[in-house]
Amino acid sequence: MGLSARIRTRDGWAVSHAVVTLTDMTGTQVLRAAADGEGAVRDATELPPGPYTVIVTAVGYAPVASTALVTASGRAEVGNIVLARQGGTELPPPGPWTIDPAHSTVGAVAQHLGITSVHGRFTEFGGRVEIAGADGGIEKSRVEAVIRSASIDTGNGMRDGHLKSPDFLDVERYPELVYRSTGLTPAGADRWTVQGDLQMHGVVRPVELDLSYLGTGADPWGGTRAAFRATAELRREDFAMNYNQVVQAGISAIGTTLRVELDIQAVQGDALPQV
Repeated sequence: MGLSARIRTRDGWAVSHAVVTLTDMTGTQVLRAAADGEGAVRDATELPPGPYTVIVTAVGYAPVASTALVTASGRAEVGNIVLARQGGTELPPPGPWTIDPAHSTVGAVAQHLGITSVHGRFTEFGGRVEIAGADGGIEKSRVEAVIRSASIDTGNGMRDGHLKSPDFLDVERYPELVYRSTGLTPAGADRWTVQGDLQMHGVVRPVELDLSYLGTGADPWGGTRAAFRATAELRREDFAMNYNQVVQAGISAIGTTLRVELDIQAVQGDALPQV
């Protein structure tokens, strides 16, 4: 096989309509191949040894160019190539954006018994993003989100009941988790660090989000949507959740840290579309 590559988005999805072009050092095109439904490119054309330029294009994504070295075997194994959505290098247009819960996920992962992970999500939440104009300092952009603590769902009723109890979220006393940002700092071409305060279990603590902006696009209802992915790590004890059950060798039944994973779609404007 002369060329092999896998084309993916930043969050791991296959780009099935991508096209890979190889040019030699004179700029002459020597190969052009399209990705299959899994985002894979496989072409059996044997290539002369030497350096080549690999150019990957796909509608809606920024093109990527890199260098590949073909060995005496005549193969170029490029590996994973990650494409960023067009418009994903800055932030969305200024103004209000409303989080769409139907197309967003608020998830959390905790370690169980030191050997595996338990995945959960909150099913009821909402929020708003305010993107500041560049002239006013884009770092002044803000986000606020409210999550219903009783909407936790890990796929196990008994476990969910325990998580809603005073040992953990104590949903009767603290029905909401609230996050309000306090600052925004660039961390790369399309990455940002969001500083903010999280109110959970009656405690307020500063929490930073590692944010990636994935780009904007039109939706079927005449609106414009922006996509974000964010992660954070929390310590249960910081929010007065000190429940612990130790199993053999001092390993905790439930890990002390929690990884938060957010996949967010926001609709431009003050309200969601009526569909």
